[in-house]
Amino acid sequence: MSATPDRTVSKPYQATAFTNDYEFAKGGYELPQYPFVAPPELGSASIVRHPIVIVGAGITGLTMACALARQGIAAVVLDEDNSVGVKGASSRGICYTQKSLEIFHRLGIYERIAAKGIQWSVGRTFAGHDEVYSFDLRQQSSFQLSAQPPFINIQQFYIEGYLVERIHELGGVDLRWSSRVTGFAQHDGFATLTVETPAGHYQIEAEHVIDASGSHTPFHAWCGASKQARRGDDRWCIADVRFKNLPPTERHTWIEAPFNDNRAVWQHLMADDVWRIDYQMEPDADPAKVSSEAEVRKRLQRQFGADIDCEIVWVGPYAYRSQCLDALHIGSVYFMGDTAKIVSPFGARGGNTGVADADNLAWKLNAVLRGRAGPGLLASYDQERLEAAQQNVRVTNRTARFLRPADGIERRFRDAVISLARQYPFARQLVNTGRMAVANPYSQSSVCEKSGGLSVQNVFFRWQDGSQGCVNDLLQWADGHLLLLVFGDQSQQARQRLARLTRQAPVRCVQVLGPDTHTQSRETVRDPQGHLQGACHVFGHAWALVRPDAYLAATGEAVDGALVQAIEHALAIA
Repeated sequence: MSATPDRTVSKPYQATAFTNDYEFAKGGYELPQYPFVAPPELGSASIVRHPIVIVGAGITGLTMACALARQGIAAVVLDEDNSVGVKGASSRGICYTQKSLEIFHRLGIYERIAAKGIQWSVGRTFAGHDEVYSFDLRQQSSFQLSAQPPFINIQQFYIEGYLVERIHELGGVDLRWSSRVTGFAQHDGFATLTVETPAGHYQIEAEHVIDASGSHTPFHAWCGASKQARRGDDRWCIADVRFKNLPPTERHTWIEAPFNDNRAVWQHLMADDVWRIDYQMEPDADPAKVSSEAEVRKRLQRQFGADIDCEIVWVGPYAYRSQCLDALHIGSVYFMGDTAKIVSPFGARGGNTGVADADNLAWKLNAVLRGRAGPGLLASYDQERLEAAQQNVRVTNRTARFLRPADGIERRFRDAVISLARQYPFARQLVNTGRMAVANPYSQSSVCEKSGGLSVQNVFFRWQDGSQGCVNDLLQWADGHLLLLVFGDQSQQARQRLARLTRQAPVRCVQVLGPDTHTQSRETVRDPQGHLQGACHVFGHAWALVRPDAYLAATGEAVDGALVQAIEHALAIA
C-alpha cells in the first residue's frame, strides 16, 4: 500500500447542504428553467475539439457528466431542452435500485435523494381479491448489508435536478441548455457535431461522443446502428395521484384487478405524497379517452371507493415496446440509456440500467485519458453493457407476456400459476409481475477474469480506530485507480510484493483483517463480521481486485504473478 488511507475519506459521506429551486406544486410539477448561455464556439471561425461531448441531459447523461466531473475530467453536455424532466410535467421513472443508490452515494447526491424519496421494501401481489405473493427485500441477504436501502421511490426529475446541482458544485463540465444536435459526421479518431441554439448554430468536435439523448435519437441513423425491436399491443395509463388518506407504503400489484376489468394495476408511493398508479388498458383503447380526468376518476373510485378524496397530479397513456442495439460502440459514439435499449418498465430496469451504463463508461474514459489503461479498455463497455441490455430486454419481455399472455399455452400457464399460488408457496415464485432490477453480472467481458464480473455491495467495515467505513469510502480514496483488497494477515514476503506492486501499478492496496488479528500497521482495515469479504465473493486468505464502478475484475489467493496479470488484464494493458 503506497500510503495510509486519507482520513478525509475514511468516514461515511457527509450530507451536503442543498436546496431545490423546484418542488411539488399543486396542480402539477413545477420544473426549473436553466438559462441558455452562448458558448465560446458560437460565431467563431475555428472549431474546438473536446475530449468528451455528452448529448442528452436526462438521468443517464447527467449521471455520466457528474461521474466525469467527480474524477476531474472535462466534458460538454448538450441538451435541446432547458429543464430536467419532461415537458408536460411527467414524473417518468420513480423506482431506484440499491445499485443506483450506491452509485449516487459515490457521486455525492444520495443524501438528497434519501431525504426526499420514499424507502420501501415490501411488495404484495394480488390476483382478484387474493394475495398470492409477497416479499420483504430487507429480509433478503442480497439487499440487507448495503449502506443503501433496497429501493427508494422518487420522481426522476428530482434526481436529475440533484445531478445538475452536483455538477455545478464539482465544476469542470460545461452544461449547455437549449442546444440541439442537428448534424453529425464521423472521422478517424473524432467526430463533428452541428449544434443549433437560440442564438444560431455552431460546430464542435469530440474525440468521444456519448449519446444519451433518448429513444428517438438521430444517432442511430447517423451511425448506421442496427437493432432488434419488438412492439406489442399492451396499452397502459399512468395516473399520478395525491390522496388525502394515504394507502400503505408498499408496492402493490394486481395481476387481475377486479376494479380494472381484471387487468393489471401497479401502485407505488413517490415523493410529495404522490402515488403512481398504472392501469392496464384494452389493446385497442383510445389514448385520449383513457387518459382523460373523467375516466381516471372513475377508475380511482372503483379502486378506492366512490367517496375517494384525491388530487390528480398528472395523467398519461403509454404503450410498451422493446429494442436493443446490436452494438453500443460505433466509431466515436457510445450509446447508453434509452439509446442503447428500450425495455418495458417492469422491475425498474430502464433508468437504473442507464445509470449503470454511465458508471461503467465513466471510469474507463478516466483511466484511458489519464494514461492508466490501454485503449482496449473502452471496448469492454460494449461487451459488458450490451450483455446487460440484452438480459434486461429478455427479463422484461417475459414479464410482459405473463401480464398479457397470448391465447393458448401462455394464458393456460398463467392461469395455472395464479391458481396454484393461492395455495402452494412453490408456485408463488412463478408469479411474474416484474423481476426487480439487479446489478447485472459481466460474463462476456474481455477485462474481467472468470472469477470477476460481479458487483461488490457497499457494505460496512471498521477502520483501525474502530470507526465505520464502507466500500464507497475505499473507492473514493482509490481515486479512480483499481482497489486491491487483501484478506488475512500476509507473510513478510507477500507484503513486500504488495509494496512493490502499488508503487509500480495503477492500483491502491488495503489489507483487510479479521477481528482477532493484532497489528500496529495503519495500512489495514477490519472486517469483523466478514461482510466485506462476502461482498467480494471470496473466502479465507485471498485478494479481490475491485474496479472504480464497484465490480470485481478478478479474485485470487496467492500474491504472485497471477495478480500482476489480473491488473494488466483489468486495464487492457498489453
